[in-house]
Amino acid sequence: MVRHSRATVAMSARILLIEDNTVNMEMMVYLLKAFQYVPLLAYNGKDGLEIAKRELPDLILCDIRLPGWDGYDVVRRLKEDPSLSETPVLAITVVGGVNHQEQLLAAGFDGYVDKPIEPESFVAQIEKLAPSIVDR
Repeated sequence: MVRHSRATVAMSARILLIEDNTVNMEMMVYLLKAFQYVPLLAYNGKDGLEIAKRELPDLILCDIRLPGWDGYDVVRRLKEDPSLSETPVLAITVVGGVNHQEQLLAAGFDGYVDKPIEPESFVAQIEKLAPSIVDR
């Protein structure tokens, strides 16, 4: 059962999901909507970057393994864009040890959500990693 971590949301944060796996995408959308967030969807890195530039989301969740541009390409492009450089970007990936964690952070990600996604803790985990989305 999904429990809300806060009673009300003054203004829902918009969260861009860049994920090519439809099952993962559907689960994340369901969970974010249950907590009153507004999900924006992209199924590849190029579309994700275009949506980010157009919509200026409050948070971006980006898979590492994507068709075309991978997550590292996407985060580099996001952080190079002055209008997006301060937007928190969290990797969504299977984390393989300390070296992989360090590589994600060095690439420009602000944190990561480990796969497989745990429905009971997913939203709390992203709120902890990107607290600015909670106080909107």
